[in-house]
Amino acid sequence: MADPTTQSAQISCAMNASSTKESTYYVMELVYWRDPKKSAVAFGMSLLVLLSLATFSVISVVSYMLLALLCVTITFRVYKSVIQAVQKSEEGHPFKALMEKDLTVQPEILRKYVDVCLTYVNLAITQARHLLLVEDLVDSLKLAGFMWLLTYVGAVFNGITILILTDIIFFSTPLVYERNKTQIDQYIKLIRTRVEVTLAKLQDKLPGAVKRTKAE
Repeated sequence: MADPTTQSAQISCAMNASSTKESTYYVMELVYWRDPKKSAVAFGMSLLVLLSLATFSVISVVSYMLLALLCVTITFRVYKSVIQAVQKSEEGHPFKALMEKDLTVQPEILRKYVDVCLTYVNLAITQARHLLLVEDLVDSLKLAGFMWLLTYVGAVFNGITILILTDIIFFSTPLVYERNKTQIDQYIKLIRTRVEVTLAKLQDKLPGAVKRTKAE
């Protein structure tokens, strides 16, 4: 008979994997524009928020968003109240259906997402240790080169600008790749081959004591 603790851990891992798969599937549906309306709304809202943050402070953006939402809900509530008064109907609160929904976060759902986040945090910590403590010299050199390039990127763009560009790329690149998959794959393969050849030549020139070896 299996240990209850082991069974619980296996069930938790299965739930986390299922939750991650569902989230990934939903994101892929958005970025590949399977439902153009949903993707357009997600892209438009995210871009609008980022552009607003580039112009105003976070406090101002949040305040304007809540103010706009309140204007809509208050106007609709007053409108429905006037209509009900004129028609002498008793439909009640216009948002009654939404108000009766249970919006509280269940402990099981919270724990599930915390476990998923914890998995990624632990993975990030392990990878950071691998790179920063030079477990593999070539991998650490790649990180150093990437950080060096980012210093130039940071000198040209600020954080919000980078986020705006990332948002545009996030919603446009997958669709472009899907429509031109063959040609793009050929270029990616060519670039990857050249990078691997360059890294191999660089590794051959390194002293024997620091060549690419995995720590045991």
